[in-house]
Amino acid sequence: MGEWHTQVVIVGGGQSGLAAGYHLRRQGVDFVILDAQATPGGAWQHAWNSLHLFSPAAFSSLPGRLMPTQPGEEYPTAGHVVAYLSDYENRYELPVQRPVQVLGVHKDGRLLRVDTDSGTWHARVVISATGTWWRPFLPAIPGREDFEGRQLHTVAYRRPQDFAGRRVIVVGGGNSGAQIAADLAHDTELTWVTQRPPRFLADDIDGRALFDAATARRRALDEGHTDTGGVAALGDIVAVPPVREARDAGLLKTSPMFVRLDRDGVVWADGTRAPADAVIWCTGFRPALSHLSPLGLPGSRGHIATQGTRCLGEPRLHLLGYGDWTGPASATLIGVGRPGRDAAREIAGLLGAGA
Repeated sequence: MGEWHTQVVIVGGGQSGLAAGYHLRRQGVDFVILDAQATPGGAWQHAWNSLHLFSPAAFSSLPGRLMPTQPGEEYPTAGHVVAYLSDYENRYELPVQRPVQVLGVHKDGRLLRVDTDSGTWHARVVISATGTWWRPFLPAIPGREDFEGRQLHTVAYRRPQDFAGRRVIVVGGGNSGAQIAADLAHDTELTWVTQRPPRFLADDIDGRALFDAATARRRALDEGHTDTGGVAALGDIVAVPPVREARDAGLLKTSPMFVRLDRDGVVWADGTRAPADAVIWCTGFRPALSHLSPLGLPGSRGHIATQGTRCLGEPRLHLLGYGDWTGPASATLIGVGRPGRDAAREIAGLLGAGA
């Protein structure tokens, strides 16, 4: 097992880690990116086959390099994103080491110690950029352990052929739920369950408007306003082509949330039942931050307190790409660039002050 020193360790080689690396390189900072995945592409390489981004390629780009378009592809697929991230990593010669599993980040005097399955790194700053895909959330619904059919989260869904002719319950009213429901609508006996009726954005609105609204919301909150409107007023679900087609064909009707499962299916509050062969939980994610546990940082619902991207309890730690609490729309390709830039500038200043 080896032991190494660098100025900054970035934990995670997906879109957030690459954006941070791009800006650190421009600041002249020495760094390494440790990626648990064996190949480039981050979580995108594990997404379902038909996944589409919410924005056109030009509006789904990391800093410095526009995502190229593909003929006949209005919204890029997950495979297109994987190819783009691989090219991005190579183009900027980012120092990614993989597969390296980070086991824990520890305080070590003036440095932070990053323990991995292949050795130990010592750094003055750590950027955590592990995202949320690796920590799927499942709600505490009564009877979930009793159901005898198949249960899986978004992370394990791949293609509709695996459920052809089956009775499938899709749970979740967000974009993932809508896209997977649309994927299954033609070949299964589908029941799409949501907490409230889904709100589709107008067909001419996509992720560009959502990014602008998220940025405006963050600015309003920072200025002390509470009634920010914006995102909520627009709606929840981007009508990418497969979703639009299934919706217009009348195949995306929804049912309210059930109250429990039994061995054969789901049960609503009025006693109505729906038998099922499978339940797909499109119920979101939580930040994947177990590697930071040794630091003993307090948090609320998995959100470590930050100012911008800098951790308030440990100023040598930055968190990037986990959602609005680490930068407006920072969990998106286009949104991670600005907080990545701000983090790199702040880190370069810290390193210069401590030289």
